[in-house]
Amino acid sequence: MLALCRAIAAAGGRAWLVGGWVRDALLADGRQPSSTDYDLEVYGLDWEALRALATRFGRVTPVGKQFAVLKLTGGGVVMDLALPRRERSSGTGHRDFAVVADPDMTPRQASSRRDFTINAMMYDPLCSELLDFYGGRADLKAGVLRHVGEAFSDDPLRPLRGMQFCARLNGVLAEETARCCRRMVALASALPVARVWQEWRKWARSAYPDAGLRALADSGWLACYPPLQRLPATPQDPRWHPEGDVWQHTLQVCRQAARIALREEMAEEGRLVLLFAALCHDLGKPETTAVGADGAIHSRGHAEAGSVATAALLRMIGAPKWLREQVTPLVREHLVHLHGEPTERAVRRLASRLQPATIAMWEHLIEADASGRAPNPPDRPAKGWLQVAEAMRVTRKPPRPLLTGKWLLRQGMEPGPAMGAVLKAAWQAQLDGEIATVDDAERWWWERGLLSRTEERGRRSRPNAAGET
Repeated sequence: MLALCRAIAAAGGRAWLVGGWVRDALLADGRQPSSTDYDLEVYGLDWEALRALATRFGRVTPVGKQFAVLKLTGGGVVMDLALPRRERSSGTGHRDFAVVADPDMTPRQASSRRDFTINAMMYDPLCSELLDFYGGRADLKAGVLRHVGEAFSDDPLRPLRGMQFCARLNGVLAEETARCCRRMVALASALPVARVWQEWRKWARSAYPDAGLRALADSGWLACYPPLQRLPATPQDPRWHPEGDVWQHTLQVCRQAARIALREEMAEEGRLVLLFAALCHDLGKPETTAVGADGAIHSRGHAEAGSVATAALLRMIGAPKWLREQVTPLVREHLVHLHGEPTERAVRRLASRLQPATIAMWEHLIEADASGRAPNPPDRPAKGWLQVAEAMRVTRKPPRPLLTGKWLLRQGMEPGPAMGAVLKAAWQAQLDGEIATVDDAERWWWERGLLSRTEERGRRSRPNAAGET
């Protein structure tokens, strides 16, 4: 990177590191900025001169001449090289911009188009000069996310970027930025759902998802997600939830889920499943919450109702199908441990119902749910279920069926509804513990299926209406 910056300087230009690298280098929590991913803004060179120079350092791919960006890959390093550019909104969508490259712009003019002050800083790695025209360093230290200027409202994606930045940095929106976001709520419908999902995905990868949700509420954009918008107005019984309403509980549960994901060193897929299950686990409470004759607040059936609201919310934010398929059964089953003991039969059946999610992930969700009730201490009330599942080796997947269609075909059974019914009955017997081995499965078929097979052969041998057999 330094060699490229020197070459740019020798050609009469100047390269500034911008965006996330500068922000991360200044963070007080000790994290190191990426040493393989840089954004450089280059002044004093035109497009063709910059492209010709960059080819000396690796493979160059134009991202688009209109946007004046080149992607340079080489030596294990990826760099985005951009000319300073002017942008003007030409419509209501995230992509509706007129862009004009202008290598003669000043750094102050160029940085004025950025979203937040913490992303508007610039750093010259050759002389260690930092440019901070809008107070980004002070905002970063204070944990405040503040928009740079009026151009912020040109891009309706920026309130969601504010949400995920607050989640990543444990920040809060400046009041003037929150007001600006509230004026942009009507633009939300113009956003491509794929871009919405990318911001929510970054939210789920954050260390402070609760801070992101608070920013979403402060920005007024909670109104864009009705299943979430109803949570703050939904009370809970203080005997079990001293933290307050369902929204406050959800904030705490999401924070606990992030802690668990870090502790377990989860890969991204597992982290996404756990964080979105935490976000959605009580979405069924608004429609099921009532106050009993004794004054107690209850939400009977909210787990089942929540699975419907979960599917709706995840579609709103563009979550992929594989994620919806795992999160929905976790929400539906998150109260099972309260209504029975972890017998082998119960654990087998739970593992089956959770597919394609797992008991291991289910137990993590239960821990987050039980621990998101401060000032109550953290808890793991389903740990006994996990221990039984571990002994049965079904924490990561349900047991495999011991009676298979291939075996039934070898016994001469024909494919069709009858075979499907036999396989379903055998699977239920296996979940109940009647079948524990392959030998058990075969014996079960011979003993339980003898009568039905005899009847089937009898039906085939009876003459039909035409006198045929």
